[in-house]
Amino acid sequence: MTKNDSVPFKVMLVEDDAGFRRILAETLRSKFPTIVLDEAVNGTEALEKVENFMPQLVIMDIQLPGQNGLEITREIKTLYPDINVIIITSLDYPEYREAARVSGASHFFSKGSVTSQEIEDVVEGLWTIWKASKIYNPNASSLPPDVGQWCL
Repeated sequence: MTKNDSVPFKVMLVEDDAGFRRILAETLRSKFPTIVLDEAVNGTEALEKVENFMPQLVIMDIQLPGQNGLEITREIKTLYPDINVIIITSLDYPEYREAARVSGASHFFSKGSVTSQEIEDVVEGLWTIWKASKIYNPNASSLPPDVGQWCL
């Protein structure tokens, strides 16, 4: 993505760890200067902001105050099936990976092993697909359904 991209791609970060959220936001802004970011620190705030912000992508932690990220993902995908959700968590267990998939997340990353390049690659891929869909349907506000590929 270049600085001249005219199509705004909106991403919401849902993470209660301020330091991790800041690093993730800086990583995304550095690679994608035209990206539009919003942030939430818990499930209630995330659901409120999703309704108003209408991101194409949500990057979600599992361990959050109040509702967990899997519950929030399920709600987002029920209300807005075209929004892609990436789970990024320190809870890297097979049962959480499966629960994330069942909840509707398209990708699952472990905070302990994911690289910034892996996150950038997924975001760039989703952004590219979204931009292509805008060519065919200029009124589209989200990614085409089922565009996410489940990553184990």
